[in-house]
Amino acid sequence: MAERDLAALQAAARTAWLYALPLVEIANTRQRGLSVGSRMNVFGHMRNLANHTSRAVTTPNNDTFYSTAQVDLSQGPVSFTLPPSGERYLSLALMDAYSNNFAILGTRTTGGEGGTFTLVGPNDAAEGPNVVRSPTRQVWALARILVDGPHDIDAAKSVQTGVSMQGPAVEPPAAPPHRSAPWGEYFAGVARLMADNPPPVTDRAVLKVMAPLGLEAFDPGRFSPAEAAAIEAGVAEARADARKGGLGGGHYVEGWSYPAARLGDFGQDYVYRAAVALSGLAALPPVEAMYMRAEGPLPRDLFDGAEAWRLHFPADRLLPVNSFWSLSLYEATPDGQFFFTDNPLDRYAIGDRTPGLQTNADGSLDIWIGHADPGEDRRGNWLPAPAGPFALFMRAYLPKPELLDGRYRLPPIEKV
Repeated sequence: MAERDLAALQAAARTAWLYALPLVEIANTRQRGLSVGSRMNVFGHMRNLANHTSRAVTTPNNDTFYSTAQVDLSQGPVSFTLPPSGERYLSLALMDAYSNNFAILGTRTTGGEGGTFTLVGPNDAAEGPNVVRSPTRQVWALARILVDGPHDIDAAKSVQTGVSMQGPAVEPPAAPPHRSAPWGEYFAGVARLMADNPPPVTDRAVLKVMAPLGLEAFDPGRFSPAEAAAIEAGVAEARADARKGGLGGGHYVEGWSYPAARLGDFGQDYVYRAAVALSGLAALPPVEAMYMRAEGPLPRDLFDGAEAWRLHFPADRLLPVNSFWSLSLYEATPDGQFFFTDNPLDRYAIGDRTPGLQTNADGSLDIWIGHADPGEDRRGNWLPAPAGPFALFMRAYLPKPELLDGRYRLPPIEKV
């Protein structure tokens, strides 16, 4: 094969690996649920807040209950019922197979009165009120219900019980490949996933780049050793690219990264979409929630828990939100994912609803971060860290315009 053709094949492999990573990550999330007894087209309710043992999805939050359903529309529409939630934050994110949030129901969009909504597939007829059309046959439905502290758990569970789904029974899909699978296994699985969930017409340009792989009828045995080496090289490039970005795309302003406007509904930014699938799968669009990551001094923008750190909010510079905010601390895995870390307070996040949080006499707020206990006077404002590397993410739900448009910036994390 000519050198030019090998280069095209390498580019095809890199592009296809990144393009399909959200498909693979969502399918593996679905497979993990099925392996522990969940069923297609049925909501499963997570009745506890996420903690250090929660490892199903990267970068979980500790603020809301999750209710999750893997949906297959091949046998016809399904319907969702949301309960009245009043002033309590509730959202139901509907993600297509490529991880785009194509609709969000709940507090911001449909209000706190609840209701029943019909979800139809890309080629199904739609009848009646409250119809939502999915771009793909397979959908991930993920509800978040605010828990306003330990005293609120029972009330939040009562609301969560009202999140339900009605739909036809379907057979579970075949097991997907893992992102670490050899390229032949990975692309064979991708070919199946893409056949079940055809890409939109707006992806024709990128599909042309991927064409040398022949995913429509993928046969890894047809490639020569030189061609296989080119594919291996393309996949290696893709894996490195996926680890570079993340929710904020790796760009920092005054010590924090801010989400791109396209987060959660990525359009043709396939590299960013892949990076988010790896480090922040199921992230909401900024208008619903903003995720900001603090810039640490260690490699991969991590902090050292053996040091002491402070986040100081002046009295007139608290986060501008219409719902709530919280700062979460995670340990980082070697492959770029983030999970809560065990600590003596069982505190994984700290925010405007944390019991015992104290403001200073002038109305300012200090959050103390590190492995060492900062002392009795500061313990209520302490976010415990492991002795080693960690990452910090700020969540702001229903951000106000000044946070969305960049007029407000978070203060930097300071070393004490």
